[in-house]
Amino acid sequence: MTLGPLMVDLVGTTITETEKHLLLKPEVGGVILFTRNFESVEQITRLVDDVHNLKSPKLLVAVDHEGGRVQRFRQGFSCIPAAAVYAKIAKNDIEYARRLAEDAGWLMAIELRASGIDFSFAPVLDLAHGLSGVIGDRAFHSKPVMVATLAYAFMHGMNKAGMKAVGKHFPGHGGVVEDSHVAMPVDHRELDELLQSDIIPFGTMIENKLAAIMPAHVIYDKVDAKPAGYSSFWIENILRKRFNFQGVVFSDDLSMEAAGIVGGFGERAEAALSAGCDMALVCNHLEGAIEASEHLSGYTNPTSQLRLVRMHGEHDINWAQLKKDENWQKISAKITALNDSPEFEMDI
Repeated sequence: MTLGPLMVDLVGTTITETEKHLLLKPEVGGVILFTRNFESVEQITRLVDDVHNLKSPKLLVAVDHEGGRVQRFRQGFSCIPAAAVYAKIAKNDIEYARRLAEDAGWLMAIELRASGIDFSFAPVLDLAHGLSGVIGDRAFHSKPVMVATLAYAFMHGMNKAGMKAVGKHFPGHGGVVEDSHVAMPVDHRELDELLQSDIIPFGTMIENKLAAIMPAHVIYDKVDAKPAGYSSFWIENILRKRFNFQGVVFSDDLSMEAAGIVGGFGERAEAALSAGCDMALVCNHLEGAIEASEHLSGYTNPTSQLRLVRMHGEHDINWAQLKKDENWQKISAKITALNDSPEFEMDI
């Protein structure tokens, strides 16, 4: 059996019989977790084990756990600050900011790995243009080189903990006001302008072995009429050919408003995969996930399957071991303290 091209979610803290039937389908290769799936460290660890034990190779288990307002699990987990914290620190000490970002990446990843989770959809590589509320303080900085520097440090920390990184939202969501969860954003910039600004962090991270990328549900109308996640120009011509990216491309959630431009969930999944995505995400819509799995019946892509298996987590560790680790204790205290300092209030 191989990893299928769909990543789906769960409605609660255990797997229902309907969900088990869906997860066992060959078209499904992963599960994304949300806050509603979390009650405690012990419970989430059992849930991940249950997902992993369903079939072989194990389903990928992922979560959006960047830090700041996008951190799905709280109680028992360290509170990771928003990425913009490091921009504040970098004003006075870039090297210290880089070390903190690396420690935060490691801390986030090692705690998720202790619960068995394979990877987090992080880091955000969008620029803080001051336009996008949905990005806001999730961005590391407003300058491309600084984003690349801090995000690389964060990724390096994740990698040390045994977790691959996913850069998002290619080629950059920070230049539009609209939130693609509820609207269809359109960015009117030319390709050359994007290449000289928002795309720079992605190029740098690709050069430094970034494992995966998530395209934005944004139309760049001077470049292509389709949103980036449905665009073979963006995925195949720019990512694969121009930047020689050999990693995984995950679609953003196909239940988002901006993803509805191509029709039902089956058509959305097909459009994302046809454009060059390796795995399509269908979240918060069980019927849509089932529809997509049925629409993709028999779908195979050996190249995508080879890429996806590399996303499994490494360096197995459990919470009992982690709690005894002096390095974890020290880094957790240092990183969580950043949340409480008035010096680091967001103004980006």
